[in-house]
Amino acid sequence: MDDRAHRIFLLSPAHCGGRRARLVFEDSARFEIARRLRKPDGAPLGEVFSFLSGLYFRAKLAYARAFAHPPAGMPGALVITPGDGLRRADERITLRRLRRFAGVRIDPSEYRYRRPLERDGRGLAAEAGPDCQIILLGSIATGKYADVLEGVFGDRLRFPAEFVGRGDMSRGGLMLRCVDSLQPLSYIPVEGAIRRGPRPPKLLPRMSMNEPAPGVLRRGMASTKKGVGG
Repeated sequence: MDDRAHRIFLLSPAHCGGRRARLVFEDSARFEIARRLRKPDGAPLGEVFSFLSGLYFRAKLAYARAFAHPPAGMPGALVITPGDGLRRADERITLRRLRRFAGVRIDPSEYRYRRPLERDGRGLAAEAGPDCQIILLGSIATGKYADVLEGVFGDRLRFPAEFVGRGDMSRGGLMLRCVDSLQPLSYIPVEGAIRRGPRPPKLLPRMSMNEPAPGVLRRGMASTKKGVGG
């Protein structure tokens, strides 16, 4: 991989209608992220999605921050959202906006999802220029992201080859290990790639103590063990 190449990461969203989101939406919710979302200035999108998704989104965010190399003046990572296209991770959202996200299906046939994503993708493609790689950190086995983005970025759209055959939690664990070792993954074009394959060997235990702390649920709910994002 050419370390000099410009790279911007696109992070797939958290599931905004899942179990953790339903806890946030409860009127009685009093834990920190729920309280912040109810304030006029809300909470950063990256923090909210990290809470909803757990390890997987935190890993994507940490990986993008470690290995992004954007053109001057551009963000190194943008988050795919349900209905608002591509947004910065530090953009603040409120509970009302999160509820709106929950009502939009992540499906290429859903115009409320597809049109804003295509709009912002075209803007990003023009601003970043033809030599900047756009790296998708998200599910590549289905077309819910790749089918939309490939039509915008063409052969500039890449994904980590090591993602093939892995589930959400395995991809998350792999990215955190890359952050620990400062060794990036291998990026290949989405166009023409084999996106499904056999499950790779299980990851070895991670020895680093630098893993981001998990989101805390005041009711003692354990972290989900299944992927809740894309």
